[in-house]
Order: sequence, then structure tokens, then C-alpha cells
Amino acid sequence: MQIFKIVLVALVFIVNLMIAQPSWAGKDFTKGADYIEVTQALNQLLAVKDTPEQAGYTPEEFQQRLAQLQFQKNIIETAKKRAQCLNETGKTLAVYANKPKKSPTQLYYLAAGQITDDDWDCDGIYLPAGTQVVLSPNTPAQELTEAIAVKFVDGTQSVARVNPATGAIELNVEPAKVFKAGASEWLLPVLSQAEIDTEVPTPQLID
Repeated sequence: MQIFKIVLVALVFIVNLMIAQPSWAGKDFTKGADYIEVTQALNQLLAVKDTPEQAGYTPEEFQQRLAQLQFQKNIIETAKKRAQCLNETGKTLAVYANKPKKSPTQLYYLAAGQITDDDWDCDGIYLPAGTQVVLSPNTPAQELTEAIAVKFVDGTQSVARVNPATGAIELNVEPAKVFKAGASEWLLPVLSQAEIDTEVPTPQLID
């Protein structure tokens, strides 16, 4: 009887493993829309590598764009968990996030020092007009004249922090896209940083 119970428990355990993917297993983001889009853009770029000027690129611009796409492709291929945003700005950060199969991408609020839970996809960040920001490596800070949304590819572990010397927000990963109002399906409200700071941080983002 004891042996029967042990065998039964073992069989239940094996069946569970076969039906439900273990929570510790790595996620495969190469089946998502981001990977398809990045791969297509990379293939199109490589098709004009011998004559980049005909596609409107200088040799330097071509190499820069190539490096961007290869970096994005590598992020998606090697990611082990969903995209997350870490807020090290010292202020409330407005982020675009979704919970797969439960809620679409929309604007939420992330408190200073918090990181989004990996049950969520943190798709990007909202930056209000007046923000000093560095969007690309080795470029100077710019002051935004209008609100923008920056988008990251699947699996990106993004960090927004403030440079203490310049006061500008710096991102550890260059955005895949930068949207202005009307350029995407994402809602870009007209908010100031002061208004964002009055918003109650979204508790479910860090559950």
C-alpha cells in the first residue's frame, strides 16, 4: 500500500511537469511581435549593406543602426524574464505596462526605488515636456519640448536614473522606439512631472 502511494505521488508530479511549464523555466520571446519586427528590420538593413547611401544612410549611420538592431535582437533571444523597469530617478515614474492576457498596455505609476514585477511587461516609459533626458549613449542631454514615450523590446531590463551632475534622466538601454503624441496606440497625456509626482503609485505593478 505504501509503495502504491509513492508511485501515485510520483505519477502526479510527472504529469504536472508535462502539463504546466515550470515557473523557473526560461521564457521564449522569439515568438513575439517585437522579435519579428526587429528581425525584419535587420534583414532589410543587411540587404543594403553594400550601398547604404541608396537607403539614406551614411556609413556611420548604417553601422549605428546595425548595432542597435543587433543589440535588440540579442536582448530578446537571451531574455529569461519579462521586461522590467527600475525607477532610480528619485521621483514617481510613469511607465507603460501590460499584464499578458489580462490587461493591455497603458500608463501606470512606479514609485521611486521600485521595480515592476516580472509578471508584468514594462513596455516603456513616459517622459513629460520639460524633462532633461539622454536617450542615446554618447549624446548630450536634451530638454523635451513635448511629451514622449520610449519603447523597449521584450525582455529589456531598463533602468531610469538621474545623473547627479546634470540632473538629466539617463537610461541604461537605448529605446527601440520614441513616440510623440499621435504616433502610436499608446496614450500620451499632457502631464508635468509635478502632476506625475502627485499620482498614487500603482500597487499591482510590484506585487
